[in-house]
Amino acid sequence: MINKYVAMGLGALLALAPVAVVSQAQAQAATDTTAAAPAAAAHTGSHSRHQRRKGHTAGHRARASAHHQHKMRHAPAKPAEAPKS
Repeated sequence: MINKYVAMGLGALLALAPVAVVSQAQAQAATDTTAAAPAAAAHTGSHSRHQRRKGHTAGHRARASAHHQHKMRHAPAKPAEAPKS
């Protein structure tokens, strides 16, 4: 009985050993490419530009919401489904 578990453990170890080696190689490659990457560009937008866009976005969202509410208020009632037999 114990030999069976030992054999299964050795089989799993042999089966998963190449996976561990590949994942270590990929991790090393990812670390190498990440270290050489340049830093991200700094934010260049201004506060006033952000506020202006935020105002336009808020206006559009309010218009779209009102349009949706109007459509829902005046939408025709959907017919009920016939019971399936």
